[in-house]
Amino acid sequence: MVYIDIQHREVTLKLVYYGPALSGKTTNLQQLHELMVGSTGSELITLDTRDDRTLFFDLLPLHFETEGGFKIRMKLFTVPGQVIHNTTRKIVLQGADGVAFIADSRVSHTRGNNESFANLKQNLRENGIDMDDVGVVIQFNKRDLPGIRSDAEVKRIASKGKEPVYTAVAIESLGVAETFKGLADLSWRKLERKFNFSERFGVTHQHFMDKIDELFGGGGG
Repeated sequence: MVYIDIQHREVTLKLVYYGPALSGKTTNLQQLHELMVGSTGSELITLDTRDDRTLFFDLLPLHFETEGGFKIRMKLFTVPGQVIHNTTRKIVLQGADGVAFIADSRVSHTRGNNESFANLKQNLRENGIDMDDVGVVIQFNKRDLPGIRSDAEVKRIASKGKEPVYTAVAIESLGVAETFKGLADLSWRKLERKFNFSERFGVTHQHFMDKIDELFGGGGG
């Protein structure tokens, strides 16, 4: 749930990167941090374990100020992909305003992707979050590996759902910025409909997205 601090003129969004183990969630945040170095002064915090890249979460806090002096803060989290860490995933999802589901493009990982997406839906429900009320995008990562779904298959999957779908090679930064921008865009649109930021605080959707572009040097990643 977005946090609105009227007194200090701040809005804080929570965006979560979700998906099966080792699908590239942490890599996405690492590459975002590299792409935005110098733009935010933010620090990427990572907790590693031996059995999974992330035991609790990665946190990448971003912030910028609008022309009217209103502060926008975004906290980006990842969650552990392994099944045994479901309680942690559920906790991190609490109050999420948007979710990027990072899928592994390899056909052999289809079952893991499907189970993880079903787990996302379940944990959102158990947190009292309607999936239609938050921005959800899907990224098919690891497009550089053998045995992946074809572009045509990815398009077919995208046509069956309502979530925007992106492709990526996160380890090379390809598709990382596009996925994040899509997530920020959709999440802000959902929040705008609910809280009317443009009228209440003078922060329009276009101004918000212009500021997002500036995080990447103005031209995106």
